[in-house]
Amino acid sequence: MISKVMKMAMNEEAAQVLALQALAWLVGNDDLVGVFLGATGAAADDLRAQAGDRAFQISVLEFLTMDDAWVMSFCDTSGHAYDAPLMARNVLAGEAGRHWT
Repeated sequence: MISKVMKMAMNEEAAQVLALQALAWLVGNDDLVGVFLGATGAAADDLRAQAGDRAFQISVLEFLTMDDAWVMSFCDTSGHAYDAPLMARNVLAGEAGRHWT
């Protein structure tokens, strides 16, 4: 039931916009962008080239949601609720992104 509520609260377009905002925030954060590149194996050129790719957007949101402090900083800066990045990740990943373990 919770996932249905989460999906109703955010549509796919809003989730993509949030993912792009998160990517922009990440790129503007000198301390984290290198960590993101290292963790994902992406190159700096990939950030712009893959920004519109759903899988890349999911990876941005998954990286962001690894640390509560990052989520809070992004959300405080962008005006989103603290649960919005995870909701966006779930909307973009759909059923394939569910982990029941």
